[in-house]
Amino acid sequence: MVRILLAEDDESMRAYLARALERSGYEVIAVATGTQALPHIESDRFDLLLTDIVMPEMDGIELAQHAASVAPDMRVMFITGFAAVTLRAGKAVPQAKVLSKPFHLRDLVLEVERMFGSESVTGLS
Repeated sequence: MVRILLAEDDESMRAYLARALERSGYEVIAVATGTQALPHIESDRFDLLLTDIVMPEMDGIELAQHAASVAPDMRVMFITGFAAVTLRAGKAVPQAKVLSKPFHLRDLVLEVERMFGSESVTGLS
């Protein structure tokens, strides 16, 4: 089972994304900040870091760079509502996927499935 570490500071968005990914068959650990994600990265194995870019304490780019040093095989997908930040993320972590808000949950699930070669698309509409 694909394991996802979700870092999103907006509580309702975090719950919404986690629920959608879990319904699609993924195991999700959801945290509110990059600093809350750090101990999970240090002590556990995840296939994907799904992180907002703009967050308090530690932004998603810093989190992804730290994750790359600790868990180089973990893939990264950024989510953001800020176009200028998207450019910065692409330069800082060029192998990461960037999904711009607003997006449909189906788009998120499809991107995750593409990353991991999943065959089945669940019934999100």
